[in-house]
Parts: sequence; structure tokens; C-alpha cells
Amino acid sequence: MSLETPARIEPCGLEEAITVALTDLILEIRSAAEALGRRLHPDSAAELRAMTRIMNAYYSNLIEGHNTRPRDIEAALAGRLDTVENRPLAEEAAAHVRVQAWIDESAAAGTLPQPTSVAFLRDLHARFYQAMPAEFRVTEHQGRLIAITPGAFRQPGEEVAVGRHLPPSADRLPDFMAHFEKRYYGLTRGATGRLLAIPAAHHRLNYIHPFLDGNGRVSRLMSHAMCQTGGIGGHGLWSISRGLARGLADPAEYKERMDAADQPRRGDRDGRGNLSLAGLTSYSAWFLTVMLDQIRFTEAMFDLPALSDRMTRLIADLFPGKERLPRLIAHVLRQGEMARGEARLVTGASDRAARMDLAELLGAGFLKSASPKGPVRIAFPLHYRERLFPNLFTEAEPLVPAPPPLPSF
Repeated sequence: MSLETPARIEPCGLEEAITVALTDLILEIRSAAEALGRRLHPDSAAELRAMTRIMNAYYSNLIEGHNTRPRDIEAALAGRLDTVENRPLAEEAAAHVRVQAWIDESAAAGTLPQPTSVAFLRDLHARFYQAMPAEFRVTEHQGRLIAITPGAFRQPGEEVAVGRHLPPSADRLPDFMAHFEKRYYGLTRGATGRLLAIPAAHHRLNYIHPFLDGNGRVSRLMSHAMCQTGGIGGHGLWSISRGLARGLADPAEYKERMDAADQPRRGDRDGRGNLSLAGLTSYSAWFLTVMLDQIRFTEAMFDLPALSDRMTRLIADLFPGKERLPRLIAHVLRQGEMARGEARLVTGASDRAARMDLAELLGAGFLKSASPKGPVRIAFPLHYRERLFPNLFTEAEPLVPAPPPLPSF
């Protein structure tokens, strides 16, 4: 018989076990996140942020066993569903992108609610499932299909098992979630606590498993929101889902680490809660190291000089002998939006030649514009993204720093 009091999820944090190694790791995360995208123009950062959301949705789907092509996610976002290979999976990923965009916009406006509040978590689930295709708004439970109510917790009788783990009974969820909200409100009141609570809240929400379906996705979106409120959002330019899907050395790490953090207390020296404090500490160290790894990866991918160099080399390869085009691309990437008449000043060409240069780059998808005569801004064509951003979606040879070592205790 499982313990059915909210104390079952304790310890909720590492209040009595914040090691020097974890403190140092948090300082590294904060420093790396503050530097992320610092030299990018806001217009260029906005394009990269939109691409990062697609990457986040791609990897979040992958964790659930749903392999969705990035081009299909983009098509679904643009409403071109007739062009996608698997419409339900593409719509599912597009729903994730839209909810993450809402989180980012709310954070930028200063209106993002407390990410661990019951109301916010219900809202996340509701927004996600309201945008889901009909095929994914039902789930099989005990041999029958049940409709998923957006934002609703499991109802009495909707008991679940996650591997060996038996989450709390449905009729106990209100008390468990009230305890979850209260504990993480307290644990996230300080700057260090806001970061240290991210791994713990991520695990404990999945441990409670409040929703009949979608708990993993909600927990990853909650973690993204907690990164925003913790001051390490990095302008929305990095993705926790990519790190969780890939691990530091093996994609199986995420589920293995989650399972290990489920373990009960191992004696008098293992904290004072129901679950293992050592297990939560180890899991938190892994999760935070994954976060640092992903911030460093993004920093290497989106570093302005390196990105400019990759773009200009690609343009030079695609348009041999047209030396003005790489200069134009480098200028727009650095300066953001550019009036069309400025092209001749950048390249030193005639008005006609500058218009032809812009037409080539617009036609190839490296520039975009809201109107035929309006200013242009940078774009990153999907067909060339692996050249521009090696290892972003695929298993290409990485050109970024190796993952940081796990802290030792």
C-alpha cells in the first residue's frame, strides 16, 4: 500500500544538502545564461528563438517516442498541413511550440505566473491539449479509450502505474498538488533556490502524475518557465528538452535518472523524508549539468562571430563569385532589420545590382521581408540548418564543447 499523504513526495528540495559542487554549478549556469545571445541583434535573436522552440518541441516529442521532422513542425505552424508526412505528430509538436511561445512572451511582459502553482500547471495542460489533434485528445486506460479533459487532473478510478512506480490515488491529488505548490513557492523565493528547485520540481510533478496524460510535456514546459523566472532563460535561446532527450552520454539517462530519484529513503543518513535525499541530490546534479551543457551548446551555435562565419562561408559556396552576398548577410545578421535601399551602401554596388543581390538572398530563404518593398531581416532556411547549426537536430559530428563533468560529492 503506497503512502497517501503529501509527505510522500518529501524531500521536495535540497534545503539541508546544498553542496559546494552544486553551488558552483549554479553559478556557472547563471554566468553562461547571462552571456547567451548578448552580441546578437534582437531581430536575429527572434529568428533563432523561433527555431529553438521548434527544436524544443522536436526533442520533447522524441522523449515520448514521437519522431517528428522539423520541416513538418514548421509546416503545421504555418497551416500547411496538407504537406506534412504525419499530421497528428506535427500538430502535437506545433501545440508545444505555441505554448512555449506564450511562456516566453509572458516572461518578457512580466506576467508569467508562479510556474509551480496549481493554476499555472492546469493552464499549461489546458493550452497544450486544446491545441492537440483529435487523435491525441484520448488515451487508453485499463483497456478502454478515455477522453482527455484539458487542464483536468485524474478523476477517481483513473489510477495509473508508471513502470514500477504507483503515483498517488486520484482522489488524493488535490492535497498532493496543494502541498507541491506550497513547498515550491517557499523553495523558489531565493535566487539559488529558484535554480536548485528546477530538477526537484520536475521530478516530483512526474512522481505525482496529476494528469491522465501529458505529464512529461507539462513538466518540461514548467521547467522552461522556471528557467525564465530563475533568470537563466537566455532570451529563449536554449532548450532543456534537447538535453533530456540526449543525456550527457546516452539518451537512456533521463528515464534512468528519473527512476533512481523515485527510490525510498535508505536509512537514517539519507535525509528525513520518505524518498531518498541522496537520490534527489544525484538527480539534481545530473539535471543541472545537462542544463549547463545545453547552454554551452547554444552559446557555441549562436555565437555571433562563429555564426556569421558559417553563414558567409555557406553563401560563398552557394553563390560562387558573388562576393557581395556574404557581406550583405553578415551586415543583416549583425544589424538586424535593414532597409532595402541600404544594400547598395553595404556592398558599394549600383541600385540595380543591389536589388538583384537582395532578390537572390530572399529567393534562397536567407533573408525575409513582410512586404515586397519592406525592410529585410535574417532567416535560416530549413534545408541548410544542419550546415549552419551542426548537431542541432541530428547526430552530426559536434563542433561544440564536450559536456561538463558531473559534480562529485
